[in-house]
Amino acid sequence: MIALAGCSKRQRVVVVGSKGMELMLELHRRGYLLAAAAGNCGRPTGQYHVALVDWRRRTLHALEPTMDWLMNFLGPRAVLVVWVDAQKPAANDSLRASVTKRGFVIVRGAVHECGCALLARRSQDYPVQKAA
Repeated sequence: MIALAGCSKRQRVVVVGSKGMELMLELHRRGYLLAAAAGNCGRPTGQYHVALVDWRRRTLHALEPTMDWLMNFLGPRAVLVVWVDAQKPAANDSLRASVTKRGFVIVRGAVHECGCALLARRSQDYPVQKAA
């Protein structure tokens, strides 16, 4: 389970991926009662503060339409966590480019034997980087 470091338990979290319901229930058990899976997240009105995208065992190409769909659910100061399988550096560059082109600044990345994770924030949170 990826820890949502820095995420308040009062923030709305949307979980996307094949194990979305399972991860949502685990978040509920950990006290994140405002977590929702993609299947029950409501209409896209920018209501979520955090998105956890579990994209293990799926292609990055298939992630593109999901990311486009997800963007309207996230608020202007949203945090995005994308969890994928361990992959080659070129695929990591492609994932980073995909996240960046959607208006996010990558804050941190982690590589582990069970996969790779990226933590990104909307670029409005980083006005100096946005201007550069």
